[in-house]
Amino acid sequence: MRRVLGLLGLGQRGGNLVVGADGVRTALQAGKCQLVVMASDASARARDKVVRLAQARGVDLVTGPPARILGDQLGRPPVMAVGVRDAALARGIRQAAGGQA
Repeated sequence: MRRVLGLLGLGQRGGNLVVGADGVRTALQAGKCQLVVMASDASARARDKVVRLAQARGVDLVTGPPARILGDQLGRPPVMAVGVRDAALARGIRQAAGGQA
């Protein structure tokens, strides 16, 4: 999980992430999301809002660390969902997460 967090930090610095369930939904609707990382403890509401839309759009999902750890890594309060815009970064996160999708 440490590698996933490192890649997310890199993506944040490069401006390749969308942070938060509402932002991820907007990016998914616009077709600008290559991967979604959901916090392992994401609320049912956040999951419902993001997971169904990602699946409908054919965007892979991976389960990340708890929301508090995701938020700490990204310099934010707890984060339930993170969207990855860059395809190469998404590939790296998928591999680091053990290929789960």
